[in-house]
Amino acid sequence: MVRYRPNVAALVVNSAGNLLICERWTIPGAWQFPQGGVDGDETLEQALFREVREEIGLDARHYDVIERRQGYRYLYPTVARGKKLRKHGSHGQEQTYFLCHLKSDAPPVNVKQKQREFRAYRWILPVEFDLDWLPPFKRDVYREVMRDFFQVEL
Repeated sequence: MVRYRPNVAALVVNSAGNLLICERWTIPGAWQFPQGGVDGDETLEQALFREVREEIGLDARHYDVIERRQGYRYLYPTVARGKKLRKHGSHGQEQTYFLCHLKSDAPPVNVKQKQREFRAYRWILPVEFDLDWLPPFKRDVYREVMRDFFQVEL
């Protein structure tokens, strides 16, 4: 049986309509949205607030959650000799995406957090997102998310 780890992701949009993307600390050129696993008894919203705070330094009071959609799934890639990679006891992730509008009085994004998930960040138009920034196993989910939230075909 395939096990999916619950995961949340933030689509943070500023007042100009630009979307926040962050470059992974360990993989230069790999850009993604702030995201992470749901811990223990956390609700999806609690996990979102924690992950956004930990990864980009914004508290829940700095943005409004406008919309959420769930059910986006991907499997981790196959590794040596046909074995599936497993992380946290799971074969993949089931993600819930939250569209978050940054408030005008929010502080700047800060990717220099203790956990060092990201090395840099940028604000882009949703149509500028490039699927080549992602590992192949995540591309279908991002394609769906960009279509569902921004009506952008990648």
